[in-house]
Amino acid sequence: MFTPFSVTGCSLELLKVGERGIITFCNSQDETILKKLTSMGVTPGTTITLEQHLPSLIIKVGNTSLPMDWESVRAIYVRVVAS
Repeated sequence: MFTPFSVTGCSLELLKVGERGIITFCNSQDETILKKLTSMGVTPGTTITLEQHLPSLIIKVGNTSLPMDWESVRAIYVRVVAS
């Protein structure tokens, strides 16, 4: 009767520590946030791993760990990559 489904995409802030995702888009009206994300290498198509959620969110891009502010985190949407 019901077709099974899974959530494969979400906001970066919903990822769990250790989960990986591919950035699908960055949604912000603030050009400063978008420029900052681009300068850090956080662009659509980039694979990231969530290393830490609290007290501050830290993502890993390539071999670099990046602390993120919450405005930037809320602008990033990812497609979850199965482990």
